[in-house]
Amino acid sequence: MCCIADQNHRCDENDIWTGRTKAPSIPRVTYGTAQKMRAAVSHKFGCNHKLGTQPWSEHPTITGKFIGNPSLSVMVSQYMVSLCCRKVRAGEAVTSARAMDEATMKHFWDFAWATPRKEYGPMSHKWKAENPAEWAGFVIRMMLLLLYLVSMICLLHYDKALRITWADITFQDTTTFRPADFCVKLELPFRKMHQYGGIALFYIYPDKECPWMCLVQMFAVWWVLARERCENLDGFIFRKKIGTNTISVNPTDGMTSNVFLECFHNNLLDIGVDPHPYGTHSFRRGGCQFLYKVCRWDFRDICDWGGWAENFDNPGTIFKYLLSWNDNPREQREHYMNPNRPRKDPCHTCGRTCHCA
Repeated sequence: MCCIADQNHRCDENDIWTGRTKAPSIPRVTYGTAQKMRAAVSHKFGCNHKLGTQPWSEHPTITGKFIGNPSLSVMVSQYMVSLCCRKVRAGEAVTSARAMDEATMKHFWDFAWATPRKEYGPMSHKWKAENPAEWAGFVIRMMLLLLYLVSMICLLHYDKALRITWADITFQDTTTFRPADFCVKLELPFRKMHQYGGIALFYIYPDKECPWMCLVQMFAVWWVLARERCENLDGFIFRKKIGTNTISVNPTDGMTSNVFLECFHNNLLDIGVDPHPYGTHSFRRGGCQFLYKVCRWDFRDICDWGGWAENFDNPGTIFKYLLSWNDNPREQREHYMNPNRPRKDPCHTCGRTCHCA
């Protein structure tokens, strides 16, 4: 009941105690925020209070005693369904940010490497207004490209990606130093705890076939560029943007969320893409779709890699990452049943071009 009361106070149009419509001056949050509130409460009850992920119900043998997670009760589930219906009826469009795809990442990669490597001196406001495309130079674009990739490949929310430091990165190899064994280990102390305790690590290997999706290459490129500007590599990896092509040398001066979103939208305009459907959650959704559609991972592997629950107590969560009307269409509708539809790009492993490869 407390879960419903808190969500009603922030989300619903009607007051839970009086049943009357709230005053226009009282702010309401969206249905998406209500889902995040419920997820946070469920995690609090399940992990911190050790109540698990079973629905809240009365004990089968002890009268008056309840077991399970209160946030997963039938009452809360019914309220969330009715809240969604009321929000849609009121005109709220429950829309996720458009997922980033591999083709757009390749455009980012091509545009960044085509940017001239030059130093920028002091610039006036008039020069900036006359040259809007010069909002970032080669160094800034490389840093942004690494930020895009680490958010997408590791299924990280952008605020967690911005908090990564050089101490969280380890360049690994074997004693024989074979190129095939080289990898980058990413250990995030602030990341959501693994389902079985401890912190789940990310082991990233090179992708020579698709360099625009190769996180190892981008870590190496940014390591070289950062060493040229900072004497010691410590503190935040993604630094505050200064001017057009300079980063802060202060190790604790990281890039802010607002600057990241502004740079992301400017980057989309550079490659001729409308930035309005995209948001800071686009890379996490895009990474989930990339691992499922391109890399052919199954749901359990994606959940394990992203640190999500593997018992599928709420399967709608992962499907919202995989499916949305706002995403770019994967295939034209007239080609679904067409036996002569155009072939796909060859698989780098088996060489097949069929759509089931």
